Amino acid sequence: MQQITEPKKILCIHDLSGAGRCSLSVVMPVLAALGHQPIALPTALLSTHTGGLGEPVRAEDAHYGLAALAHYASLGISFDCIYSGYLATAAQAQVVARAYELWPDAKKILDPVLGDDGVRYASISEDLVGAVRELCRKADLILPNATEAYLLLDRPIPEAMSWTDETAQAMASELLALAPGVIVTGLRIDKYVACAGAGKEQFVQKKLHLDRSFPGTGDLFGALVTGSMERGNALSAAADSAADFVASAIQATGRDADPRFGVWFEPLLWRICQQPY
Repeated sequence: MQQITEPKKILCIHDLSGAGRCSLSVVMPVLAALGHQPIALPTALLSTHTGGLGEPVRAEDAHYGLAALAHYASLGISFDCIYSGYLATAAQAQVVARAYELWPDAKKILDPVLGDDGVRYASISEDLVGAVRELCRKADLILPNATEAYLLLDRPIPEAMSWTDETAQAMASELLALAPGVIVTGLRIDKYVACAGAGKEQFVQKKLHLDRSFPGTGDLFGALVTGSMERGNALSAAADSAADFVASAIQATGRDADPRFGVWFEPLLWRICQQPY
């Protein structure tokens, strides 16, 4: 019988959307399938995600997050990793910052959810962009998409983002001014989608030919990278296996599926239970 090691405790500071596969509804099962113990700290409760399902019902409370952290600390819980994503307000950045203070030895992985497809999300204020930028300076690894990379570098987002392997690597390397580890995702290089990494390892991810896009795939990728690295895998290996899984999930999703509800990743979770992601 295989010896089971104690699961890594991963504090997951993300929103929770009821309908639509994204954020905590993706992060929690993926990390659990990878053998970890994810602990959810919702930043916002949404009836749906914001990708084409109308205006969601929202509940946001930064006080809950700070109180939850105090409760965990009082219980003597120690986290191996702090993985954060969507923050509803600049005040909620204090929740992530406080978690960093309480568990300074935890690996800090931050997905700066600020925008996509060349635009900043309507709910994201300038103050929140600045607050997330400051959090990046305290993180070990950040996972921006191409749009978020420009926002973090405080640069105008070009109308057309044109990438090559060289420009992708240059963008990732520039972000090292904010964090010691970087993966920039969603880079369109020719007919393919790629990601570029910088830090101890520099790489341009092998390109994937994806003919469809879905909300929540960035959360799926980030959860897989986080869980893989907590298994001891290198950054480039974690990104490689995560990209393969996301591509498989897209391919497994029915052609007649409503893309607003995300990819059908659930039937594929057995793969990451058995493979060294």
